Amino acid sequence: MNTLGKLRAKIHGEVFDYQVLLDALAGYRKPRDKITRLLAAGAIVRIKKGLYCFGEPFRKNPISREHLANLIYGPSYISIDYALSYYGLIPERVEMITSVTTRRSRDFDTPFGVFSFHMLSPHRYAVGAVFETAGNISYLMASPEKALVDKVWKDKRFSGSRISEFDDYLCDDLRMDRGDLGKLDYDRLQAIAGAYDSAKINNLIRHLQRLKGESNA
Repeated sequence: MNTLGKLRAKIHGEVFDYQVLLDALAGYRKPRDKITRLLAAGAIVRIKKGLYCFGEPFRKNPISREHLANLIYGPSYISIDYALSYYGLIPERVEMITSVTTRRSRDFDTPFGVFSFHMLSPHRYAVGAVFETAGNISYLMASPEKALVDKVWKDKRFSGSRISEFDDYLCDDLRMDRGDLGKLDYDRLQAIAGAYDSAKINNLIRHLQRLKGESNA
């Protein structure tokens, strides 16, 4: 069996870290040299330092960029623009995967695109994440409510100091649909707002409560 066959026999997923790769190559006298040759041949791909996947011709399953986002920098989960697009709350297709993290903000330019991570304090990070599944892959993502709150919180161009400002911001600037906003889970929004303890976010929740009342009228 060749080296790649041995790797595929020992590594069952498509994405793996450096230690798993070293363990799979433990029978070789110089495993680090073997890794260099595998990279040069395209048999494996370096996503970032310490994180790899099999090259495209050798994959059994496609790579999930959402799953990668959780692995590239953690703890983290997908939120803000990418999550809003994922849920259909904004009309634009977002290519950069945006996440929130308790660590410092960082961007990673990888063979699978750019991944952007935005720092939140631990108590704001701790609420509002859910598991999403595509095929046999699961990944952690903000709920629609948390993605919206994170977007509003992180958008420093918008002060949100008055409730009357939110309709223009959400529906004109972000091009969100009032009907979709009225369907958001108000109890979840309140729990998230409690963790933020922010006048800006409280104003957002009051505006959304009005929309929900209008949609139920």
